[in-house]
Amino acid sequence: MAKLTKKQKEALSKYDPSQVYSLEAASTIVKDITMTKFDASVDLDIRLGVDPRKADQMVRGVVALPHGTGKDIKVLVLCTPDKIAEATEAGADYAGLDDYIAKIEGGWTDIDVIITMPNVMAKVGRLGRVLGPRGLMPNPKSGTVTLDVAKAVREVKAGKIDFKVDKFGIIHAGIGKASFTAEQIEENVKELILTISKLKPSSSKGTYFKSIHLSSTMSPGIAVDKGSIQGI
Repeated sequence: MAKLTKKQKEALSKYDPSQVYSLEAASTIVKDITMTKFDASVDLDIRLGVDPRKADQMVRGVVALPHGTGKDIKVLVLCTPDKIAEATEAGADYAGLDDYIAKIEGGWTDIDVIITMPNVMAKVGRLGRVLGPRGLMPNPKSGTVTLDVAKAVREVKAGKIDFKVDKFGIIHAGIGKASFTAEQIEENVKELILTISKLKPSSSKGTYFKSIHLSSTMSPGIAVDKGSIQGI
């Protein structure tokens, strides 16, 4: 068994890994046990009682976190020339089409979100092999394929995120930073969980929320009592 570091021992002295905590308590604990020298990300892992192999049990959606993610999101808009100014004025870091498609084909992926338009998807579609594995491929369901690119850029910059259940039935999402207040973390978590609750597939039987864990970069996970979250 590996020896615990001083910081790991200190973290474990502040909570009991075998216990399940209310969301309010977990939001405070995750700050207390985060000891990185940088502003760590706060993440939520939710195991759902669904079978993602079945198309009618795929859980996917978008949510606007009330306090954003705390991350400076780099946005690329792949659009026609008449939309470039609109996109940049809305806050896009990059905007254009053919030049950026060529850059991506050359291996450039230093971006967090790509927004595009329906009428250029034929060009963007060929980037699927590069963007798909990185979760960067635009999708109408996540609002990243739209004619209103300015609105999409503003929403992403304000904290709109998309989420999708993985092949193990788990949703992983970054919901803030350790520098957030406990109340901000709690409110962001609630917003995401309530959104996922509304997306429960009708074909999913039994327990929908199997487990919920809150953690930060390099911290242990804290089990959250789903009964402490009203509305699910």
